Amino acid sequence: MPTVKIPPVLRPRTEGAAEVPARGETVGEVLSALADAHPDTRGQLFGDDGALNRYVNVYLNDEDVRVLAGLETPVAESDTVVILPAMAGGRR
Repeated sequence: MPTVKIPPVLRPRTEGAAEVPARGETVGEVLSALADAHPDTRGQLFGDDGALNRYVNVYLNDEDVRVLAGLETPVAESDTVVILPAMAGGRR
């Protein structure tokens, strides 16, 4: 079963888990399974239209899914999906 790596900012929504197993044949299905198991993550990951929120970066085995097939990227049983929230701001 694919594993989803959870960033620290989302861990309170996954009961503190840093990694969560989630079934699915595509990245989108895996993330939807994560959101089904941990409903508080859904609003952080997806917009009202079902697309990934623009400030969420998702990687499949170190490869940005935006350069693959996005949420339709196929996922194998041994794959790792990594969620990385975008960083912004800062001061000079």
